[in-house]
Amino acid sequence: MPTNLYRFRLFAFSLLIAFLGTLSTAHARRASKDSGSSTTVVIDAGHGGYDRGGIPGQSVSEKEMTLDVAQRLKKTLAANGYRVVMTRDSDVFIPLGTRVAIANSYANAIFVSIHFNSAKRSGAGGIETYFYNRESLPLASAIHYFVAGGAPSSNRNVRRRGYYVLRKTTVPAVLVECGFLTNPSEAALAQTASYRQKLAEEIAAGVRGRNSVASALTTTRVATSESIPLQPYIDQTKVAKSKGRRSKRSHKKSARRKKSSSKSDGSEAKTGSKDREG
Repeated sequence: MPTNLYRFRLFAFSLLIAFLGTLSTAHARRASKDSGSSTTVVIDAGHGGYDRGGIPGQSVSEKEMTLDVAQRLKKTLAANGYRVVMTRDSDVFIPLGTRVAIANSYANAIFVSIHFNSAKRSGAGGIETYFYNRESLPLASAIHYFVAGGAPSSNRNVRRRGYYVLRKTTVPAVLVECGFLTNPSEAALAQTASYRQKLAEEIAAGVRGRNSVASALTTTRVATSESIPLQPYIDQTKVAKSKGRRSKRSHKKSARRKKSSSKSDGSEAKTGSKDREG
């Protein structure tokens, strides 16, 4: 009888060890997945060099704010096990095509472009996150969920728009507008190191949570511990196309009136508007 009891206890102990081993393996896999060890994050600090960003007369330099947030994001993600690549790590201008080429050179990568907004109206404010390709929506949803949720600014929603760095990338890509530097309150926040650090941490949380985005659209912003709601979005590509068609018609009329040459300023203006980075 004691022998049978001993065997039973030994069997039960063996089952417990096997069960714990399975849990440990599963946990290790989740930890590896969450750490992003197999994912490259290409961080793009908007503007740089001669391109200050923003609008004429803007007192706070966008290129400086984007670079600082990008460098903080790099440190945060690297500490979480991600491989991080910067399109620029100093005050230099990188052409849009080069930024895209860097992102596309990594097969298993995501692209995060960091910007701050501006407007002629000082009261304009809020957080926006842009994407273009459908496969980029979960990443945009996760990043916007955390950045907009963690900022004292208004939520200007996720938006679909054909910015060059979003249209031309072959990997999931987003462009985050972290607030308006022409808004006195948001500009004051952006100039504090603690807030720029918070922005970096919220963007990093979105990167880590991109695989936990729910598969169905929902109007609620309440997430469970396992899921983040896929964000509804405003499609601005149709608006841009409509404006482009109106611009073409207007340009043709103007060209006929002025009898100008085929090399017009309108085509250059269109390209500049279509391919601007944000």
